[in-house]
Amino acid sequence: MSAVWQYFTVDFPTSKTAKCNICKEAISRGGTNVANFNTSNLIKHLKTRHTKEHDEFTKAKGKKKDELQQQTLETAFQRRDKFTKDSQKATKITDKIVEFIVLDDQPLSVVENVGFRRLMEHLEPRYCLPGRKYISETALPKLYETVREHILCMLKDVHAISFTTDIWSSDVCPMSLLSLTSHWVDRESTFTPRSAVLHANEFRGSHTGTSIAEAIEEMLVKWKIPKSNVHVVLRDNASNMKKAMDEMDVASLGCFAHTLQLVVHEGLLSQRSVSDALANGRKIVGHFKHSPLATTRLEEIKKDLQMPTKRLHQDVATRWNSTYYMVESLLEQKRSISAYGADHDLPVTLTSYQWALLEKIIIVLAPFEELTRQISSSTSSAAEVIPSVTVLKRLLARENEGDTGIKTMKTTLLEAVQKRFKTIENEPLYAVATLLDPRFKDRYFTGADSNKNAKDALTQEVEKMEAALLSRTTPKGAETVPENPHKAPRLEAQPDSSSSRKSSLKGLFEEILQEHDEERGASSTSTQVQNQIQTYLTEQTVPRSDSPFQYWGVNQIRFPTLAATAAKFLCAPCTSVDSERLFSVASNIIDARRNRLGGERAEMLIFLKKNLPLLLKL
Repeated sequence: MSAVWQYFTVDFPTSKTAKCNICKEAISRGGTNVANFNTSNLIKHLKTRHTKEHDEFTKAKGKKKDELQQQTLETAFQRRDKFTKDSQKATKITDKIVEFIVLDDQPLSVVENVGFRRLMEHLEPRYCLPGRKYISETALPKLYETVREHILCMLKDVHAISFTTDIWSSDVCPMSLLSLTSHWVDRESTFTPRSAVLHANEFRGSHTGTSIAEAIEEMLVKWKIPKSNVHVVLRDNASNMKKAMDEMDVASLGCFAHTLQLVVHEGLLSQRSVSDALANGRKIVGHFKHSPLATTRLEEIKKDLQMPTKRLHQDVATRWNSTYYMVESLLEQKRSISAYGADHDLPVTLTSYQWALLEKIIIVLAPFEELTRQISSSTSSAAEVIPSVTVLKRLLARENEGDTGIKTMKTTLLEAVQKRFKTIENEPLYAVATLLDPRFKDRYFTGADSNKNAKDALTQEVEKMEAALLSRTTPKGAETVPENPHKAPRLEAQPDSSSSRKSSLKGLFEEILQEHDEERGASSTSTQVQNQIQTYLTEQTVPRSDSPFQYWGVNQIRFPTLAATAAKFLCAPCTSVDSERLFSVASNIIDARRNRLGGERAEMLIFLKKNLPLLLKL
């Protein structure tokens, strides 16, 4: 602001005149609007009417000009000097570069790349870009410790944690990694499910059960997690993993998705006619995958037929749903493949019978594919296993008019489901979790004994939780009560955005719920815990698209002990998919560009890749 304004005042900012503080005369501001106002008339008035004040104004103006000139010179000299390595500005830039390396799977050597160095020199000439050694040995461990402390704080008051674990071997270097991912429910933030990778350690030596057990126990010690806080460990169905959990003396469950894989293979894919048709389809897909010329010709045929230019999907032996997607892509492009085969050679051809068989396979496996997508969600829990198996059994046992040609397939799949999940309802970890999921409760148990046993197990767990809560400081729960504390507010249904496929299971879930609601009747209870359980179970279930965690966040004031028990049992996922996704990250980090990356640095990068978003709240 000009120094002249100490001698003038305005009534309001848009006033066209300014009043002289000395003689009280109104002086024009030299324009018709605010954009054109200036101080020329005000200075002229001082010069002609108030000589003394004008001299003071001139001196003040000159002094301010000298100060500004001095500041400009100092700023110019500062901008010429390089930042020191430990300066605040340099530290922040280095931190952002490390975050860039971690989040975008960049090699540590990116800081030595000519293009990157030129970019940083252009953006901030005063910044001295550190070398790979500093990033690897100083900046990366610093960020690792920051994120580790953040996760330790998140786990500080958690008394029930579930884990997923798996072993992965790299294709580009002789390295195996053993992962341990934690899952828990954050009751202080309205029942939010959380997960964090604790370790992805290099695992040397033989993968025996004893070695695995020792490695995981060492991981728990490093994170100060007592075994008493381990609710359950989700693992694959390998014998060494089972033995490891037994030696650790912790509860464990096999991966539900892996078991479904075995069901599909035993019940369908192992049949000779099916396996022959799939083998021929696999050869056709492989032909186009390995021949650019064949792919180009096929795409030209699709354009002529006005078909979308989708690529054929190659299946993976260890993922049955990838076989489903392969068959689906073959059927979608049946016309173009047949047209290609008329003019060009194919390694094999599919007969009309085999094409028809592939169509039947898609029909039969559609519910399995839908279910696999649902249970592979990051928010799926162990509560979904029993209802899913119950619905699968009913679907496969039901005879429809459209079952012509697939009855045998359905029968063999039903036998495989019954064999693999024979005792599923007697597993307390599944049964109690199902009861505590407000979408399912006790509606999906197929036997009276299993239903009663599940409720008895729930009662025991709630009583133990009540005693445990009394021995601890009262946990911080939600401090606001719903408008009607006796009735849970209707939760907004969330549509399944992962796929637009028509659901073949939704109707059966609702059908089973309706049957049990009609059969329900009042029962007498005696204890406070039983009353709380009975009140909860007799209330209507929430829609399957709603979140059970949101329900308990709202209702933990009504059912405090049940809510604490739900936090314990619903934190358990039903699959080990999280660990498999972790190794997808690992394969991006330990790739051809970084095949010499040491085990310790690889662990840090994987840990940060998965957990840094928790700190940055991305």
